[in-house]
Amino acid sequence: MVLATKEVTVTTRDPHPKQLEFIYSNAKRKIVRAGRRAGKTVGEAIAGNEAFLSGKRVLYAAPTGEQTDAFWYEIIRALRPLVETGVYKQNETERYIEKVGSKNRIKAKTAWNANTLRGDYADLLIFDEWQLTAEDAWDDVGEPMLADNDGDAVFIYTPPSLSSSGVSRARDPRHASKMFKHVRDQDEPKWKGWEAFHFTSFDNPHISHDALNRMAIGMSRDSYLREIMAEDDEQEGNLLVYGCFNEAICKIERFKIPAEWMLYSGHDFGSSNPAALFAAQNPAGDIFLFAEYAPVVGKSTFQNIEAFKELTLGRTVLARVGGSHQEDASRHEYTLQSWPIAEPFISGAGSVKAQIDRVKGKMEKNKIYIFSDLYQLLAQLNSCMWKLDALGKPTNEIKDEKRWHLLAALRYLCTLFSPETVVKSGSNKIAVLSW
Repeated sequence: MVLATKEVTVTTRDPHPKQLEFIYSNAKRKIVRAGRRAGKTVGEAIAGNEAFLSGKRVLYAAPTGEQTDAFWYEIIRALRPLVETGVYKQNETERYIEKVGSKNRIKAKTAWNANTLRGDYADLLIFDEWQLTAEDAWDDVGEPMLADNDGDAVFIYTPPSLSSSGVSRARDPRHASKMFKHVRDQDEPKWKGWEAFHFTSFDNPHISHDALNRMAIGMSRDSYLREIMAEDDEQEGNLLVYGCFNEAICKIERFKIPAEWMLYSGHDFGSSNPAALFAAQNPAGDIFLFAEYAPVVGKSTFQNIEAFKELTLGRTVLARVGGSHQEDASRHEYTLQSWPIAEPFISGAGSVKAQIDRVKGKMEKNKIYIFSDLYQLLAQLNSCMWKLDALGKPTNEIKDEKRWHLLAALRYLCTLFSPETVVKSGSNKIAVLSW
């Protein structure tokens, strides 16, 4: 029997030099920081098509449908001749092309966290707009899905701004920037085998440099550096109110709180969005934040207290503080229902700044530890910024202060503990306040 064969030509766009660098790198993990219109999506599509044509299974994920549209357009533009042979089939609804009867497939998927990425696997996984995607998409789903076939991953992003981080699904709006810096600096063994790439909008020879220059005229310096030059502002952490928190040391995995450690709580009141934090203190004076409470909708005082009791494991909470000086009525309501809450030990005029200083004093000496599954608290720590003045300089006011309910609870909580440089014992250790 003679089998007829047909040769089909697949044509992709010509990659520019900066795209070639990451497309043909042998690194198993790549992170690309690039400017707008620099050719990120086209580069990803070329890499995806080449992997697909070599028989691999490719999954592209982006947090918005608009971004997925752009990638999918490049894929079907290149692979249409294959689909027309009937050997490959195209599913426009689920946006994939696959070789009939095989696992060879390329798919574009809108996904922004672990749950939306589940249900698939790949030899090559591409994350676009990584700065807008939740970290758990990689940690909980992406990395495990590559394990079976020792697959590859590419992360592509444009530097984000903390001041516009509201559209991000990430707990830490700077997580992509931090990942890039780790990979570039190779500062930990876990980043071995990773490679970092950087290119600007001007590195794309297929767009007009005159147009880019005209566009830059109407942009702020910050926007120009991020959007066009793809520069991370590594000093932006200085604008964070709690930028001194050392995640590398003080974000820790959960463990069982020893029975002899004392428990404390801090509370922020509000009928629509109450918040509370629960801490344990070890004999050395270190503070361990082990539980957070921030319901999506407001609950009654009774419901809040029942939740507090469950979070504190049936143990005695030695002291509870919360609210501003003017919120005696709220404290009284909790006291009437057997959950007495005292006024913070620092209160009144100017207390917010003094409370922040108390928290930062502990953080600077790595005396506050936070369990890694306190996602809401960690997100607020990585997002809460100082308000800027007309010249772009930080002030002493918190931007959008009323958003940060867990951080308010943290401020109140830390008034319970001695400042690090004031009360000392004869052995030169910090003395722990007791009641």
